[in-house]
Amino acid sequence: MEFKLNRETVPATETIYDGIQEQSVELDYILPDYYPDIFRIVRCEVTPSITDHSVSGSRLAYELQCDIRMIYCSEDGSALQCINQRQTFSRSAELGRDSGNVSVRLVPKADHMNYRAVNKRRLDLRGAVSVKISVTGEKQQEVISDASGMNIQLRRTPVRFASKSLSAEKNIQLSEDIELSAAQSPVTGMIRCRCTVSGCEKKLISGKLMVKGELSADLLCACGHDDTVTVEAMDFSLPFSQIIDMDGLDDTFECSIAPEVVSCDVTPAAGRNGEDRTLHFEAELRLSCRAVRTSSVMICTDAYSTLYPCEVSVSEVTAEQLPVVYDKEFRSTSVLAEGDSLPDKVFAVWCAPKNINTHASEDGKSLIISGMLTYSTAARDASGMITISDKDEAFEGTADIGEDLRNCRITADISTGSVDYNISPEGVMTGKADISARISVSGCDSILAVTDISVDDSAKKPRDGDYSIKLYFGAENEEIWDIAKRYSTDVSAVMEENDLSGDRLEKGGMLLIPIIT
Repeated sequence: MEFKLNRETVPATETIYDGIQEQSVELDYILPDYYPDIFRIVRCEVTPSITDHSVSGSRLAYELQCDIRMIYCSEDGSALQCINQRQTFSRSAELGRDSGNVSVRLVPKADHMNYRAVNKRRLDLRGAVSVKISVTGEKQQEVISDASGMNIQLRRTPVRFASKSLSAEKNIQLSEDIELSAAQSPVTGMIRCRCTVSGCEKKLISGKLMVKGELSADLLCACGHDDTVTVEAMDFSLPFSQIIDMDGLDDTFECSIAPEVVSCDVTPAAGRNGEDRTLHFEAELRLSCRAVRTSSVMICTDAYSTLYPCEVSVSEVTAEQLPVVYDKEFRSTSVLAEGDSLPDKVFAVWCAPKNINTHASEDGKSLIISGMLTYSTAARDASGMITISDKDEAFEGTADIGEDLRNCRITADISTGSVDYNISPEGVMTGKADISARISVSGCDSILAVTDISVDDSAKKPRDGDYSIKLYFGAENEEIWDIAKRYSTDVSAVMEENDLSGDRLEKGGMLLIPIIT
């Protein structure tokens, strides 16, 4: 009888590149004539972002943008002066080999920043930004799904895997002019602008993906006139709706959306009376969309022939599952000031995560997330000076997932919401922050699968005697497959002869082993 093999291709994700690149950031800035002299530097921040990236062959190219915000006050008062500069860098990384259908994840962060006033008109900044680069690709694994002829026996198991994936990215621009109310003071400078995107809604329409969401902006502004300068917090939101083309998308796919703020700018604009009572807001968002179709296939994990010598090639195969997203919430508390360091007036408190680490618990059922939270307080001290102080607080949270994470690919995006603070009668200022973690878990099953079978039909297997039934004493929990393979007989024949229903022996005892000739 002709021997036939049926093969199946199972795709899996493999890491192509995983590393960190560093970019130095330097700024030598001379104040324009219309800026007052520098008396004290209040704060300096560098916010990095990735504006574009592409992969050509074995080379990854990306654009790194660094927004620099320096805030200082002059000697004649507490008015804050805000200087905004932007630097862009073109970087690349050699991936080592060509790969199609790659997925790129670029995470920039500001590392260290040193800044000083060289003199009353000149600012100097030296620092570094790092970009964590993760590039994954798709590899094809060929396995045996079925075989026939030559009295072949197969042990097969069902495996679910991500059989096809689609991805698309789209950058969108948002803009809005916000008019200040009559009760609000005119804006003299922008101290801080933070934009976040809430969870996106998605809907499939005629092979296209419609995405809806909302961008929230939290602002911290220097407001007022020279003699009455203060700091005010403002916030607003902008809805957005986009249609994204993804060729081949239909309702058999599961879709996920990862929104990212590429940049956001707020510029005070003068009104008719010359006061800055209009805020011109511009933001760029990147919507990264991924769609995955899950399939199921029977894969051979072992094989033998009851009549002929047989060689089986086995290899470890990884079957990737559909990513599952979990949203978890944590709470962090920190003492921000006490005693003599207690501010006279607090304008705003916020915090930002950094140095985030994730690892699975010992039993693999939970994800442990740890890192630092930098609490920032904009306040006025007892001398009337406006200050912005930072306090680092370590945090650790445990997210109960309920599935084994030890063989999974995990990414965790951490964000913080509003910070509540209070000052106790004892003069202790405490801040409490809500931490949101969006955890993506891509499960994968690793199994030993048969990749090839060869049968030598030139001679039959030798037998140790002329008999049709053999007695065998089985052990508890012994697999029927192992017994049948040992005696080169049919699994179903052993089960039928001994009236067995499961794939293992429930208890040890004597078995009748029918011999196939």
